[in-house]
Amino acid sequence: MPVTIKAAKVTEPADLEKVFAIRREVFVDEQNCPPELEWEFEDESTHFLATVDGEPAGASRWRKTDKGYKLERFAVLQKFRGMGVGQELVKTVLDDLPADAKYVYMHAQIQAVSLYEKFGFEKTGPEFEEAGIRHYKMVRR
Repeated sequence: MPVTIKAAKVTEPADLEKVFAIRREVFVDEQNCPPELEWEFEDESTHFLATVDGEPAGASRWRKTDKGYKLERFAVLQKFRGMGVGQELVKTVLDDLPADAKYVYMHAQIQAVSLYEKFGFEKTGPEFEEAGIRHYKMVRR
C-alpha cells in the first residue's frame, strides 16, 4: 500500500520535540551516542521533520559554520527505514539552503554514504570516528 512521505522545516516547539525525540531514539538509544554530544548547536540550526502518513518518522538539520553549510543529524526511526524517508529529508534540506550556499558538507555515517552520493556528495579524506561511529566527510560537488 502506498504511503505519503513528507519532510518540512519546523520551528514550533511541539514539532521540535518530535525532532528531538527521533534523534534521541536513533542516536542516543540505538547508536549509543553520548547525549552531551548529541545536543549542541540547536538554536543556530534549521530543523526538519519527516512524516510517513502523518506519523513522525525522521529528522535532520542544517547550520551555517565557518566553513560553509553543514547538513547534520539525519535520523530515521527503524520501522520507517528503506521507505525513502532519508531521501525525502536530504532533498528537502538541500532545497531549503540559501542560494549562496556554495560549500555544502556533512559527516556521513558509513552506512549512509551511498544515499548522500545520490545527491552529488563525494567522500573527501579518510574514514574517521565521531561519537564512536565511523564516518566520512562528504562535500557536495
